[in-house]
Amino acid sequence: MENIVIPQKVKNIITKFLENKAEIYIVGGACRDLLLGREVNDWDFTTNLPPEEMKKLFPKNSFYNNNFGTLSILGKDGEIFEVTTFRTERGYSDGRHPDEVKWGKSLKEDLERRDFTINAIAIEVLNPPALRASSLKKGGFSSEDTRLVDLFEGQKDLKRKLIRTVGNPDERFREDALRLIRAVRIAGQIGFDIEENTLKSIQKNAKLINNIAGERIRDEIFKILLSDKPSQGVHLLRNSGLLGELMPELISGVNMTQKGHHIDDVWTHNLKTLDNCESKNPVTRLAALLHDVGKPKSMRGEEGSRTFHNHEVYGSRISVNIGKRLKLSNKELDQLFRLVRWHMFTVQETQTDKAVRRFIRNVTLDYIDEMIAMRRADRLGSGAKETSWRWELFKKRIVEVQKQPFAVKDLKIKGDDVMEILKIKPGRRVGEVLEAIFKEVEEKPELNDREILIKKIKEFK
Repeated sequence: MENIVIPQKVKNIITKFLENKAEIYIVGGACRDLLLGREVNDWDFTTNLPPEEMKKLFPKNSFYNNNFGTLSILGKDGEIFEVTTFRTERGYSDGRHPDEVKWGKSLKEDLERRDFTINAIAIEVLNPPALRASSLKKGGFSSEDTRLVDLFEGQKDLKRKLIRTVGNPDERFREDALRLIRAVRIAGQIGFDIEENTLKSIQKNAKLINNIAGERIRDEIFKILLSDKPSQGVHLLRNSGLLGELMPELISGVNMTQKGHHIDDVWTHNLKTLDNCESKNPVTRLAALLHDVGKPKSMRGEEGSRTFHNHEVYGSRISVNIGKRLKLSNKELDQLFRLVRWHMFTVQETQTDKAVRRFIRNVTLDYIDEMIAMRRADRLGSGAKETSWRWELFKKRIVEVQKQPFAVKDLKIKGDDVMEILKIKPGRRVGEVLEAIFKEVEEKPELNDREILIKKIKEFK
């Protein structure tokens, strides 16, 4: 095995176990990513020590994460490392969690319960002194220091770029239906295919995904959307039958041709827009995927003369329904709604400042940058250039109009001024006067001068 890079923070944990004569192995996605030369974001370990014995090794910086023998160790920078006792599992009556968990006696028992072959590889460090050796100029361990434990040909599947279950795929997916979408997510993230029998099993068992909590599905969907080429994961969702269970509204756009500047059907355009979205906000990515989801509902006419009037209105409602199924927060639902509902804004040089301010109020200042990122993606997804002089002018005007009065609160007068001048008490009348004055200032921002506005108030006597 070629040298693999294991950071010092991980070596420190392994050393602690080995110095106490315990077995410990790096497992799961960390091994997969190490062997692929990818950055490791989550370090997981398995050991023969029961939780109470692990806790003794890290008395001050660890806590129990669940009831399944997992100890979470806090690193110096706040990173969490999870170490789980060897275990075996029996019965999955809810299609998600084991009915019975027992401590295992060997690494083999532990690896047999894992989902995919590429996640069932373990790395064992054999030489404790090497963990602390400062002479490792290459930043890794040699083949003499580590040993790969690969009982299910995971390395072969890594080379073949395949996602394959450990053992019978039907059994694995019926044990835990979240594995259905995890297979798609991992394949999308690392650019792998799903092995034929595994894919057939996902297609056969796709309806089981409805037994999984929306929050868990959302987390997997977000990871797919944030991958380097998210369309690959979405294609796999469709081919596996999972998209039909989770977002059937999207599939209606397949083969639905469009006229005008669009060169692709609605489905393909949505995917191209997603791939071109530079935002790292998962809700914005979801909005990019769903921005034209309302076109099938709004379609009128035949091929070549089709129109999709108000598709953004239909789409915003559909998107919110999808967001609710994914258990998005109220704030996330608001963002999703606004990005889809108002993505059809115009960027003509003849637009008034009032129209630009109305656009900003609709989108809100919180999501302006996200809307700009999505509009850029929409242009590229339509086959247009990334930008145009009108688009660049519009972006400048968004900045400029924010320097002008944007709402009643930006006026140089307040409610107290209205009450004092008109000799009235707090109430609806105060707001009506301020709103009327603001409408004038919105048309002519130069009127936002305190002396001028005081005179305006007196006109209401």
